[in-house]
Amino acid sequence: MALSFLFRWGAVFLPFAALPAGARAEPPSLQVPVRCRIGAECVVQNYVDRDPGPGARDFADGRLTYDGHKGTDFRVPDLGAMRRGVAVVAAAPGVVARVRDGEEDVSIRQSGGAKPGREAGNAVVVDHGDGWETQYSHLRRGSLAVKPGDRVDAGAPLGEIGLSGNTEFPHVDFSVRHDGRVVDPFVGEEAAKGSPEAEGLWSPQAREVLAYRPSGLLNAGFAAEPPKAEKARDGAYEAERLPADTPALGVWAEFFGGREGDRMSLQVTGPDGRRLYASNGVVPKPLAVLFVGATVPKPAQASPQSWPPGSYRVTVTLSHGKDVVVREERSVELR
Repeated sequence: MALSFLFRWGAVFLPFAALPAGARAEPPSLQVPVRCRIGAECVVQNYVDRDPGPGARDFADGRLTYDGHKGTDFRVPDLGAMRRGVAVVAAAPGVVARVRDGEEDVSIRQSGGAKPGREAGNAVVVDHGDGWETQYSHLRRGSLAVKPGDRVDAGAPLGEIGLSGNTEFPHVDFSVRHDGRVVDPFVGEEAAKGSPEAEGLWSPQAREVLAYRPSGLLNAGFAAEPPKAEKARDGAYEAERLPADTPALGVWAEFFGGREGDRMSLQVTGPDGRRLYASNGVVPKPLAVLFVGATVPKPAQASPQSWPPGSYRVTVTLSHGKDVVVREERSVELR
């Protein structure tokens, strides 16, 4: 069973000259800044690092962050989803203060890292008044839909999730600042000052959608070969039908936020409902992501040249203690 890890990189602030502050006002009420179904089409991969020292912890005392991370990462599972387009939208009304476009969508695994000052990639900064601003980083090149000076409402399209700047997975790094200081939207500014009554900056609707998920499934499926993590992340295994004469049938899954001791399993059944393959494993230590893959053995009664035609299913399970965190199915037709 193969394990793989995401390298951890942060975003930097896009330079911005703040507008003159007026009278002090209430902080903005934030909407979800992406148009995708949280937990199904996209997930929160990383939160703001709340640990003041060299360690890392998120607002829920979990491990979905890394040392010094200043934003909230909304990610899609693979590059195929990015290419289809996932809108990034304004979290609150405001005025576009600054934008940058033209940075290539390429993983740091290939580029070696962004040029100095370009770590945030393509980005938009929106000024919400009274010193409040939000920044949307790592946007897709050519997707920006606004320019400086544009007034935007909450939910107005700004661009699309991308892979620009210092990142290796497609996402938007959403950051909030007040008078230049980072604010975690899940706890708000008052929590940073020690107030026990702080509730964060999200609207009630957004807070419900963004309920904390310490781990989950990014994606899973079948492949016409022994599965490879990089090809899965590129969206190469999205086919819903494969030829019955494929020489190999691979099965794979990728989880996020695996906790030490979590149990995972893949179970594959053939067209007749019989189990063809089962794999069980334990997460050895806390991981940002975990890729598992295997080759399904061909049924004994199958001809050497082809697989029995029909629907093949994989059931993916992730359990933490007695709780089943993930139980999802994927299928493929062999014809």
